[in-house]
Amino acid sequence: MAHLGMIAVVVDNYDDAIEYYTTALGFTLVEDTKMSETKRWVVVAPDPDQGAALLLAEATTPEQVAAIGNQSGGRVMFFIYTDNFDRDYARMAQHNVAFTEEPRNEDFGKVVVFADKYGNKWDFIERKPN
Repeated sequence: MAHLGMIAVVVDNYDDAIEYYTTALGFTLVEDTKMSETKRWVVVAPDPDQGAALLLAEATTPEQVAAIGNQSGGRVMFFIYTDNFDRDYARMAQHNVAFTEEPRNEDFGKVVVFADKYGNKWDFIERKPN
């Protein structure tokens, strides 16, 4: 069975991106390997043991710079699930994550939309038990 392993996200600076995703969002730095003088293989993940990870790709061309934060045309691009919404929401708020709305309860669970450091939109969700 195939599975989605990684999604590339264009960022402006490797170190700034690592800091944001590991501190504000609580991700784990899975890998940071130097590939050349200007390129690194940087992987972060909410849970390195399951689900997809993000490959942080530093922009090197004007087209890539223009795509930072708008890879989905302004739509929610990522969906991240938690087992404790209130705990993780409080941590994210403490780190000034840019929530675009107040948390709300839906049929599927508790959700809030936020924009990451670059403007990419995320749904942050605690699903209701089945």
